[in-house]
Amino acid sequence: MNDYQVTEIGSLDQWRTHFGGFDEARSRDGRRVVDHELTMQYIGMTANALVPGEEAGYWHVHTRVEELYVFLDGIGEMGLDDDIVQVRAGSVVRVGQGVVRTWRARPDSPGELRWLCIRAGGEELPEMPNDSSRAPDRPMPW
Repeated sequence: MNDYQVTEIGSLDQWRTHFGGFDEARSRDGRRVVDHELTMQYIGMTANALVPGEEAGYWHVHTRVEELYVFLDGIGEMGLDDDIVQVRAGSVVRVGQGVVRTWRARPDSPGELRWLCIRAGGEELPEMPNDSSRAPDRPMPW
């Protein structure tokens, strides 16, 4: 058996049709918890979409998990402790442990705010790419 898996989360314009969460009480439209579908050991990922003017509706904080928000479409804002940060396609926001956070799609966003939230935690990761090695004798498959 190979140690890889493949799933399809659809194109960005399909993300709003997702419905999911970490449990039923925290599920909502526009969220897909990809790490519930794949056997992920050290990282997690959600695919998210909010319509203009929609907000998370809650703050949350992690004590052991670090999150990386990669914004792909739309215009929004993140509340980070006492700050408000503007986000749009191309914004990447790292949020460390102990930072309380929330987000919203701005009402004037030209479309849905779409982003990936990548979670990792517990232990520091080794410096990358120092744990890799190349296979120069292996031919390219295409």
